[in-house]
Amino acid sequence: MLFTKSLKKTYQFRFVYNKGKSIANKYLVMYVVKNNSLENFLGISVSKKVGNSVTRSRVTRLIRESYRLNEDKLKQGYSIVVIARNTAKGLSYHDINKAMNHLFSKHNLFNLPIK
Repeated sequence: MLFTKSLKKTYQFRFVYNKGKSIANKYLVMYVVKNNSLENFLGISVSKKVGNSVTRSRVTRLIRESYRLNEDKLKQGYSIVVIARNTAKGLSYHDINKAMNHLFSKHNLFNLPIK
């Protein structure tokens, strides 16, 4: 069973921003940096520009759920920060999941090629 820890502290996010590689698409920006552990760390950032607290919370939940369902297909040992863009508000789970999978594949995080 895989278990991903959360990035919570500002310095953890700052480390990923400064050392990581970023790739973006229309809805999300993803920073990834290799860490020296056997597990992944996930941080999600949704700014007030995206909407009110209900909207931001929904976007956060959709991103976390998309990550959770893809977790077993991902390589281990990475710190990942996902930033929601303003265009992400009002999207369905399917759209968020598609955007997440696109960024995972761009960062070469999948263990096996997705068909």
